[in-house]
Amino acid sequence: MNEPQWLDDVEMRAWLGFVRTRDLIAAAIGRDSSRASNLTYVEYSVLANLADSPDHRLTFADLAERLEWSQSRLSHQITRMEKRELVVREPIPDDARRTAARLTSRGAEVLGTAAPAHVQSVRRHMIDALDRDQLCALADIYDTLLAHHRRPAEEV
Repeated sequence: MNEPQWLDDVEMRAWLGFVRTRDLIAAAIGRDSSRASNLTYVEYSVLANLADSPDHRLTFADLAERLEWSQSRLSHQITRMEKRELVVREPIPDDARRTAARLTSRGAEVLGTAAPAHVQSVRRHMIDALDRDQLCALADIYDTLLAHHRRPAEEV
């Protein structure tokens, strides 16, 4: 068995910095979102993705892919959001095996109310803490990491 290649100090700082800030920022934005609009961060993400889609509708497969979730997790989340009348499930007319989620008018209204507070929170907890060069570098880093993880499995 090969000895693991342990992380050096810079690698450990990068890894722990990512993990800690991801959790702290998501929690802070989630708290702000819940206070401002009674939406969780997860609910906001679902509604925003549906709002950005044609007819405010996406198949479960497409929505799960956008959110980078399993379809099972998405199904449970949609069930909770249906109870609040934020979304509805719709059959796909030409494929009985597939289902879509559609943003309701109530969901669009709640999202419209939540969006200004959400962007203000994102700015406060992340964007405004960095200068433009840092933001550009961070965006480039995340583009690289996303491209790496979205490659076919045999290439990774």
